[in-house]
Amino acid sequence: MSRVHQIKVREVVTETADAVSLVFDIPDDLVSRFAYAPGQYLTLRVPSARTGSVARCYSLSSSPHCGDRPTVTVKRTAGGYASNWICDNLAAGSLLTVLEPAGNFVPRSWNRDFLLCAAGSGITPIFSILKSALALGKGRIVLLYANRDRRSIIFAAQLRELARRHPRRLTVLHWLESERGVPTARGLGTLAKPYRRFDVYLCGPPGFATAAKNALAQLRIPERAIREEEYRSLTDNPFEHHQPVAAPDPVPARPAGDTATVKVEIDGETHTLPWPRHRKLLDVLLDRGIDAPYVCRESACGTCVCRVRRGRTRMIMNEALIDEELARGYTLACQTLPESDDLHITFDE
Repeated sequence: MSRVHQIKVREVVTETADAVSLVFDIPDDLVSRFAYAPGQYLTLRVPSARTGSVARCYSLSSSPHCGDRPTVTVKRTAGGYASNWICDNLAAGSLLTVLEPAGNFVPRSWNRDFLLCAAGSGITPIFSILKSALALGKGRIVLLYANRDRRSIIFAAQLRELARRHPRRLTVLHWLESERGVPTARGLGTLAKPYRRFDVYLCGPPGFATAAKNALAQLRIPERAIREEEYRSLTDNPFEHHQPVAAPDPVPARPAGDTATVKVEIDGETHTLPWPRHRKLLDVLLDRGIDAPYVCRESACGTCVCRVRRGRTRMIMNEALIDEELARGYTLACQTLPESDDLHITFDE
């Protein structure tokens, strides 16, 4: 089954002068395909006269636990072709080509206290997590949110209303550059210090992310308690036909033609395939016409995650999986090479 669909925009909501939310109307027959977790994103195809199209990932700001329709929020960026095209051209009734939800910036448990750190449009996945935590958990939630000024605060009215409705659970701390200057590690650390035992979720542009991580390090918050969603540009367009690129052989001691055998369970089907030791699993599957999930092919998005049930594999890069997931046998198909002769891998978990 293809993971690419045409979806109608039900509504375009103006959030600020330079940010809009796209509310999608998901057909009944695709509801299960667009089920998502708080913190995930959608990949949109944006038409381009120069290249045919560009692909951009935008986080879902809606919550699947609050009755929201799937919604992504897009902020204009200076010189950003896709974000400006979306803000200028889309309206209710527009059709967009969209990949199914992906991403692993998702809390493992809702019965926790959360320190949510965001700047600018980094609020988008954080807002989904915040609403979901209020709906599903019983812990405290602290949002530390940086913006240029009050007019640039995305979801300002919604945040005020949520804080009013949940005064004992939700605390919103704003950092406005117009009043306090650019966020610093020292200043962010002062605000975050009372909550240093909370689970931390962080999303924002590089300058803010660096300052926030420095602040958290100064507070001696362990890295395992911190999850970060990074802004990344896709170097590969999943909407355009392309030939997978083979990785160089990382195991020169083995002959180039050496091949393993892998049994792959995906979409309810089982395939037994030869797996050349110099080829990444995702490339092998796509070559065979198997509709494996992927977006970035760069180890960052986590879309192609799968589990090794038998045998040994090796990842060339890993920016998406945490130690706990690695210990349970999870790997990224776009970066994985075989080390055993006989392997069993499943995507259906």
